[in-house]
Order: sequence, then structure tokens, then C-alpha cells
Amino acid sequence: MIYPPFIQKKDTIGICAPSAGSGNDIASHDASVKVLTQLGYRIKETASVRVNGLRSSTAEIRAEELLSLFKDPDVSSVLCASGGDFLFEILPYVDFKTIKKKPKWLSGMSDPTGILFPLTVKYDVASLYGINLHSFYPAKAVPAYVQNFLNIEEGKNVIQHSSSSYSGSENLIKGVLRFNKRTAWKSTVGNTVIEGRCIGGCIDVLKDLIGTEYDAVHSFTKKYSKDGIVWFFDNYALSAEVFYRTLLQMRYAGWFENCTGVLIGRVLFSSSETGMTYKDAILKALPDMPVLYDADIGHTFPAMTMIAGSIVKAKYHNGHADISFVLR
Repeated sequence: MIYPPFIQKKDTIGICAPSAGSGNDIASHDASVKVLTQLGYRIKETASVRVNGLRSSTAEIRAEELLSLFKDPDVSSVLCASGGDFLFEILPYVDFKTIKKKPKWLSGMSDPTGILFPLTVKYDVASLYGINLHSFYPAKAVPAYVQNFLNIEEGKNVIQHSSSSYSGSENLIKGVLRFNKRTAWKSTVGNTVIEGRCIGGCIDVLKDLIGTEYDAVHSFTKKYSKDGIVWFFDNYALSAEVFYRTLLQMRYAGWFENCTGVLIGRVLFSSSETGMTYKDAILKALPDMPVLYDADIGHTFPAMTMIAGSIVKAKYHNGHADISFVLR
């Protein structure tokens, strides 16, 4: 596994928009940039970052702007501006081999799964899932989960603890960060420890990669079979039924070979057409492996930073969990 160099204060973080731009909420964008600059980092944005639209630019330009940050010797790491729906379009234009030759930490969440996942699974370059620049909601102080993300980018040994409360979908719609719901991680096997080499991302996006040239899961799970594979899933808005069918599709495609456990975040926008619950979906689709769910992973902040490609250890005890990583 290739681990990019860690960053330091005064290093430049490159911001790109491989999916949507930040123009729909430029105030949050500017507030996030201010947070990073006040913490001692320099910021360099590509031309399309501040565009207001479902696509920040054409697929070709978005791919070129992403690559430009990897080629730029002044940029130490790359952070996606926001999520969206159409990153999938840029994949044929992304020069993954050049990115691998000039590895830098690539970070994002949600739609950027489409670029993070193949970078790690097919090209063996570790990546960071958990936060976009647009995820830095304005706050009186830097949230602990944001500080964890930055500490990880700097190479510090961080143990992330489950939260006491989280901010749900109603707050996201209002554009506020309000931790007013009690956090309670759940387990299908009681108190447990799950350990292995972790991969994953937003399952809404991952399902579209199954069977494509960007899949490469079989070779990855075979290469790291001795470590065991731990999957992590962030469910943005799949209904319980679609979530269930997606897990089955992954199983049928062989994605759970050598799997030692699964971590599943809280669904942001939950729904069901038949009365199936997400717990039902998990138990029916993954009856033979330990699963921790309603975890601090994904769209309901606070969100943990997952170092995709590394060894993860998740210790669960009575509704709480600690997650740590080993980079080997």
C-alpha cells in the first residue's frame, strides 16, 4: 500500500471540484477556507471550484483540474470541494497512473467516492474518506472531527471515539450544525473487535462501480487476504430495500471475499417502500459476519475520517466504539 507524504503547517492544500462546485453555498465555502488558513495552511483552488451547478465544469476539465493539483509541486494534498451526483462522468479522463507516480493525500466524501475508491483498490494508493471542504460547517470552534481529519493528514496517531450526539438530516436541510440526537452505535454480534484492511465509501456511489473497469475488488481482496478486509459504508439516501439489494449485489459480485467485518454509518435520508428496516437489511444480507452500524461514518456529522487502504481496528462496547489505524 502506498501512503502519500503527510502535510505540515504552511503547506498548501489544493481544492478541486470533481463533482459539483461550491457556488450554491459560497458562504460556507469561504468560512471553511478561513478555518484552514487560520490553522496555518495555504489554500489553492482550481478554476471551477466556485461554480454554482450540479457539475462544476465539463468532465474533461474537472479531470484536468484534479490532475493539475497532483502535478503542482507547491500542493501537498488534495481536498474535494463538495459532493454531488456526476463525478462518475470524469473517470475515463482521470490519469490515475500519473496520480500514483505523484501520490498525495486525496480526501473527500459522498460523490468523490467515485475517484477515491479506484485510487485505493485498483492503484494501491491510500486515501481519506470523511470530509469535503464543504463539510466544514461554520462553527464557533473547529469541530473535533475536523481536527481529527487534519491531525491524520499531518501523520499523527489518532484514535477516534464515537460521539455522544450527532446532527441529523433536518439540520443539514437548514444548513446548520446542531448535535441534538443521541449517538448509539449498534452491533449484530454484541461487544466485539473488528480488524482488517479497510475499503469503502458512499454506497450510493459504490454500487455504480460494480463490474466496471474501476472495480478491481477481486485483485485487492486477494492481495490483502491475510489482513482480512473491513468494509465501511456511508448510506446517503438508499432506501432500506435498495440498500439490501445493493449488499446482495456486492455479495454476488464477490466483494465480501475475505471480509472480517463491516462498518455502516447512519443513513442521512432514510426511507422504506415495504416496511423493511435497515437492521433487517443488514441481518438478511450479511448474516455471517460482524457488523457495526449507526456509526459515525458519512453524512450525519460528526464523521470519522477513514484511512482507506490501511489496517483499521474498531473496538465496540455497549453502544460505543473506538477506531484506530495502522499504516502498513
